[in-house]
Amino acid sequence: MPSVLKVPTPALERLATYYTILTDLKNRRVQTISSMEVEARTSINAAQFRKDLSYFGEFGRPGIGYDVKDLHAHIARILKVEKTQPVILVGAGNLGSALVGYPALQAENFHIVAAFDNNYNKIGKRLWDLTIHDISDIVELNEQLNARIGIIAVPASAGQEVAEKMVEANIKTILNFAPVVLKLPPHVIVRNVDFVQELAVLSFHLPKD
Repeated sequence: MPSVLKVPTPALERLATYYTILTDLKNRRVQTISSMEVEARTSINAAQFRKDLSYFGEFGRPGIGYDVKDLHAHIARILKVEKTQPVILVGAGNLGSALVGYPALQAENFHIVAAFDNNYNKIGKRLWDLTIHDISDIVELNEQLNARIGIIAVPASAGQEVAEKMVEANIKTILNFAPVVLKLPPHVIVRNVDFVQELAVLSFHLPKD
């Protein structure tokens, strides 16, 4: 399998889309799917689908298509979601609470195993089935948890400091909801989710009054 760094990020994003579609088909016991059917379901060109898979090997059979269960398992291994991935969360506010309570995360093998905050009114209290820990304990606790994925759900003013603490705790990849550009070592992969930015783009596409 090629290095992740050699696979274009858009291809990985599309791979996650294929995985979602295949999960649904697998749950409905659909046995095979063609590249044209993938295009119909995702609006991703069939040739692009085949090219994306080619980064990781040869899949499917001419005239038959792709075995849903087999391709689902292959993509799960590529994305490293064939087994549970522990995740730590920093930010026990409304967004953090929504993420911990979001059932699809655990259904797709992402398990938030610890929540952290710097608000002493929250530390020690429950967030769903988790106890909220002091952010200062993140390094020590993650030595036991061995999470490599972190979620930042804090205000912009705290985002950089939290990210640095995550790196210190050996977090390798970060999903960042804080509206701030993080400056981290190049080996740390960051994905940013900015609701306001996305809504602004949608607003641009609205028809004129």
